[in-house]
Amino acid sequence: MTVTAQQEKELLERVPTGLLINGEWVDASSGKTLPVYDPATGQELLQIQDGNSEDALKALTAADEAQAEWALTAPRERAEILRRAFDLVQERTEDFALLMTLEMGKPLAEARGEVTYGSEFLRWFSEETVRHYGRFGSTPEGNLTMIVRHKPVGPSLLITPWNFPLAMATRKVAPAVAAGTTMVLKPAQLTPLTSQYFAQTMMDAGLPAGVLNVVSGSSASAISGPLMKDRRLRKVSFTGSTPVGRRLLADASENVLRTSMELGGNAPFIVFDDADMDAAVQGAMDSKMRNMGEACTATNRILVHEDVAEEFNTKFAEAMRARKVGRGTEADTTVGPIIDGKARDDVHSLVTEAVDAGAEVLAGGNKVEGDGYFYEPTVLSVLENSPILSQEIFGPVAPVVQFKDEAHAIRLANASEYGLAAYLYTEDHNRALRVADQIEFGLIGFNAGVISNAAAPFGGVKQSGMGREGGAEGIAEYTSVQYIGMPNPHNVK
Repeated sequence: MTVTAQQEKELLERVPTGLLINGEWVDASSGKTLPVYDPATGQELLQIQDGNSEDALKALTAADEAQAEWALTAPRERAEILRRAFDLVQERTEDFALLMTLEMGKPLAEARGEVTYGSEFLRWFSEETVRHYGRFGSTPEGNLTMIVRHKPVGPSLLITPWNFPLAMATRKVAPAVAAGTTMVLKPAQLTPLTSQYFAQTMMDAGLPAGVLNVVSGSSASAISGPLMKDRRLRKVSFTGSTPVGRRLLADASENVLRTSMELGGNAPFIVFDDADMDAAVQGAMDSKMRNMGEACTATNRILVHEDVAEEFNTKFAEAMRARKVGRGTEADTTVGPIIDGKARDDVHSLVTEAVDAGAEVLAGGNKVEGDGYFYEPTVLSVLENSPILSQEIFGPVAPVVQFKDEAHAIRLANASEYGLAAYLYTEDHNRALRVADQIEFGLIGFNAGVISNAAAPFGGVKQSGMGREGGAEGIAEYTSVQYIGMPNPHNVK
């Protein structure tokens, strides 16, 4: 069923437009506002408050002042807040889904999937909050008793990207709440509305004032810069591009901040000659077209054994051509717009450059004329020296290259500075484990095109970052370890 303009209007009227500081939605100190646009139409959705350095420091003050009391809150109390937040997000599924579709563009069905995925971090970490254990024992010599505790790391800056507006917020906020850490959240300029609606949902679930503060703004550096120079800040968690991540790491070194960096990706999708071809095509569609290809885990390089390349290319191109491009609120849409005009131009430039270098267009290859920033689902057959293979595409474009044998596939897969996600399709489990041992990626999908899960650690190697989000590892990123040594009570005279 197509969403009506009245439904969109009523939802937007419920979204907080201020800055969340110490439990109150307030105006920006500058008095300026920031427009948020619908990428499917190019039209303005809403104006929100445009935070700056002064607002960011106020938010940090609120987080710092709330930290001591929040750290002493009983784990069960923090767990119950997260569980209530999970229930509220579930109740508001249609609101969150429509909001993401409006500001980011993904089809409603896919946005509902993100609500399911994103809310699961709230439930998972509500369960882990009360199971985050330390250690107690004797030293090997027997003269000391060891107590190892996990304490909240302290006020943290959370910087989220535009492509998964709910899940990227919950994946950072939930473990911080579980660990007893306070936060300043900086949502992406292009998609701040979902984060602000989520922050209000956390408040509705009973999160105390000052624990979560939200400062949206047109200048990311105006917000992050002064915070990272302030000694009250103890950690920064960033999801975004590798160049920005490098700059943040340099800034973090001044105060030796704890850092979690989930950066760029250039995922290979390896199809061996013994793969179930229909399953491989579906897996490639799942991993490539999730979020219109605007995901750091999206397949960017499809590597296909030369003996099955023709069959794979024919079936894959047919599947891509069958996708319906349109506004995400339309019932039959399966491919929404790219986030903005510049991003679409960047994608088209990569396609043009690849074609100039000898790529064959098997499907798509063009901008879609009219309102919004749409691009045709595109398949390119390329040589292994094609320039597009070294780029993070961030759009519905899939280059396919052939390989000769297992060693060749491994070499092509590792020919990237990134090491986030990789996928491989084969019926040989021993081969799967051999390849996994030799390719340099933090996440591997074996006969599966989508593997992200709240219970699993998410993160990469090389230029794809450091640290992990999700799983038991997720809470550890928001804690510091304290060791207490005391005389062994059995040795005290």
